[in-house]
Amino acid sequence: MFNDPSSAIALLASRRSGKPRDMVAPGPDAGELRQILEIATRTPDHGKLAPWRFVVVPAEKRDAFHALLRRAYLEGKPDAGRLELESIDQFAHQAPALVVAMARPAHASHIPLWEQELSAGAACMNLLTAAHALGFVGGWLTGWPAYSDMVRNAFGGADERIAGFIFLGSPSRPLEERPRPAYEAVVSSWEPDFA
Repeated sequence: MFNDPSSAIALLASRRSGKPRDMVAPGPDAGELRQILEIATRTPDHGKLAPWRFVVVPAEKRDAFHALLRRAYLEGKPDAGRLELESIDQFAHQAPALVVAMARPAHASHIPLWEQELSAGAACMNLLTAAHALGFVGGWLTGWPAYSDMVRNAFGGADERIAGFIFLGSPSRPLEERPRPAYEAVVSSWEPDFA
């Protein structure tokens, strides 16, 4: 399929997550973001259920997103300090683009919930890889907002979960390689224990 398979391997080998707080403009434009999200949907999906969806938070809605996060945080911690609230502001306004990935399992389906959750994670990974292929950097975060019912309800229903906040932009500095597990620590050959 690829004219040069080595270039696809090089792309995959060079993908790094970026820290959203270090991302700067430009982020993907509307056409690029659509392309990234279309590629994200090309993921393993047993039963063709699409047990995930994506919500784009446009730049002009970031202040409203910030207000939501602040309200949700203060509901659980009304005595929050200045540094905590500044952290919420930074979270809401970092990186040029923000996509909220929602896991929406089809509970009535015979497809196991675990497989549907794996598909949601795979869709997020495809999104990050597509962003990288277009020259952007992505950061997939969760944190307390992903587990807040108030925040979740602002993006979906009670039967959904926030799989993550995916921030996209350009790196403000070279990305550092992080430690990866040793191959031998995570890959083995199966040996049956019966004759």
